[in-house]
Amino acid sequence: MSTHATTPARTTLGTTGPETSALGLGLMGMSDLYGPADEAESIATVHAALDAGVTLLDTGDFYGMGHNELLLHEALRGRDRASVQISVKFGAQRGPDNGWLGYDASPAGTKTALAYSLRRLRTDHIDVYRPARLDPKVPIEETVGAIAEMVKAGYVRHIGLSEVGAETLRRAAAVHPISDLQIEYSLLSRSLETEVLPTARELGIGITAYGVLSRGLLSGHWTAGREVGATDFRGFSPRFQGENLDRNLALVEALRTVAEAKGATVAQTAIAWVASRGSDIVPLVGARRRDRLAEALGSLDVHLTAADLAAIEAAVPEGSAAGDRYAAAQMAMLDSER
Repeated sequence: MSTHATTPARTTLGTTGPETSALGLGLMGMSDLYGPADEAESIATVHAALDAGVTLLDTGDFYGMGHNELLLHEALRGRDRASVQISVKFGAQRGPDNGWLGYDASPAGTKTALAYSLRRLRTDHIDVYRPARLDPKVPIEETVGAIAEMVKAGYVRHIGLSEVGAETLRRAAAVHPISDLQIEYSLLSRSLETEVLPTARELGIGITAYGVLSRGLLSGHWTAGREVGATDFRGFSPRFQGENLDRNLALVEALRTVAEAKGATVAQTAIAWVASRGSDIVPLVGARRRDRLAEALGSLDVHLTAADLAAIEAAVPEGSAAGDRYAAAQMAMLDSER
């Protein structure tokens, strides 16, 4: 396993976005949705990522109801703010019981959420600000227009989107340049390739790919008998249930054979595959620990040949995943899947 990686290459998010590292760090699991996390280890992981040259840091104001932004502020204490790019998702509404209440991407809600994020992060600007989902009650033009006002005022540098479809991308881009679309993309989740990815490329919009390890399924570390805690949403995810899990883990074992032939791990191979899909695609890795981060960074040393890519496709054919990537209620909220 390669854990000694070169520094990530530099790239830009789309044709109008910021310069950033070609590999990003997603912070969600440090606060929420994957069960308990160690705060000190989380901060150490952010530090290790920065020291390795990872400068794109992705968070959401609803990850732990503000906890993730406060943690990121703590991790960036004493660091050069100008050298990192902070991406923030907003709009998801949650109750005190952690339940999901819907979305608010109205102009007033957008500006209010931004004000709270700026205060928690203790920064004067956010590099990429994006609604976490399309708010069905609010035209995308109104949401993007409100963020555009915040760009003009200097509080936001670039506008991003998350999990929207091709038509929404076009409508949004007609209002203001869109730097990137954040969307799930992995060997097990390839639906964006049909329409969304070609549209993004036509419009010069980059892709920041989350879920590159399919919530841990493609990490090579998941086992069929693994206990899942009550606060871990994978306990409700279709791909982690019963026969679906067995079928998906069989795909992982097929991928492991290919990975081992390359002298790489399953996770490194899965991340390298996403990176191979185009220079406009930036994988986000959700490492919560330094050892997992080191493994993910090793993907930068995995160079896939045409033969390797063919072997990977044979091991995990397109459309072979068992189960949807979210439960039905959450799938219904994805404009990108309509």
